[in-house]
Amino acid sequence: MASRAMIERPEGVPVHKDPEILAAAQRMAGEDLCSIADLSSAEVRAILKLGHDIKRNPRAYRHALDAKQMVLMFEKASLRTRLAFETGINTMGGNAIFVDQTKSPLGERETIADVARNLERWVDVIVLRTYAHETVTEMAANSRVPVINALSDFEHPCQALADFMALEEHFGSVTGLNFTYVGDGNNVCHSLMLAGAQLGANVTVATPRGYSPDIEIVTIAREMAQANNCEIRLLQDAQAAAEGADAIYTDVCVSMGMEHESTKRAPIFRPFQVNEALMAKAKPGAVFMHCLPARRGEEVTDAVIDSPQSIVFDQAENRLHAQKALLLLLLGGLANVKGFNS
Repeated sequence: MASRAMIERPEGVPVHKDPEILAAAQRMAGEDLCSIADLSSAEVRAILKLGHDIKRNPRAYRHALDAKQMVLMFEKASLRTRLAFETGINTMGGNAIFVDQTKSPLGERETIADVARNLERWVDVIVLRTYAHETVTEMAANSRVPVINALSDFEHPCQALADFMALEEHFGSVTGLNFTYVGDGNNVCHSLMLAGAQLGANVTVATPRGYSPDIEIVTIAREMAQANNCEIRLLQDAQAAAEGADAIYTDVCVSMGMEHESTKRAPIFRPFQVNEALMAKAKPGAVFMHCLPARRGEEVTDAVIDSPQSIVFDQAENRLHAQKALLLLLLGGLANVKGFNS
């Protein structure tokens, strides 16, 4: 695996003088992140640059969000998302408040608009993990403080940011990278397509017939790809998609809330399992990726996920650093970091 030292700022520009980070800090302060499509290519790059610096120099940011309050309202179970957000804001001087919504979905007890109008008076940022994407967008429309999509049935933007940060660590740059996603055209797939297109990666998605990504996301991703001189391909053949790939990514074929389809989906997705034979079709040195949790023996074999090619735990680690970068930009925290305010 490539050393983390491979990641260098363009032309050696110090992070506190990087024009993309400074522009992103100005534009993103107070905004929401419901979708990767909410970000420009420059802003995606800025989040990743800042994430790399936070990972290298965490102590430099330890008071950046002093006294900031974050509420996490989760309708779904979580390990990486919750702990990365809580650890992230706590280590930057802020505080996290967790509200378990698994037994009382948002909008059931009172309207989402009313929840938003309460929360904005108490906290500085709202983090949602929901079933319906409309829950996230409605909260954002009614809140005066930033709202972050920590997973919905349509997108998982925080995951995609951490994933491409891991790819930058391994390859140095993702421009021109051949990135292949195999499996269900789900929320994770959507955010990966958009992030890859924003960063100039060639994204190939292989799904069974009837399980392709949403056409709206495909259209937006292709427009982004055209602007960034890369390509989005949709296939229904995992073997063909794996040919020449630098990275092969998969996710569970049955997402949370779709468990009733497990029996139906199992035979449909069997040809899309990432195993040693499929990885052998990728380039030498290709990496395997998964957002976790994985259903070992289903969408991926133990031999692949536990192999030296696997960077799944690098992805998981980077949830912390990418989400810290996002919080800093949305909450204006860079003004409290030495160098950024000079």
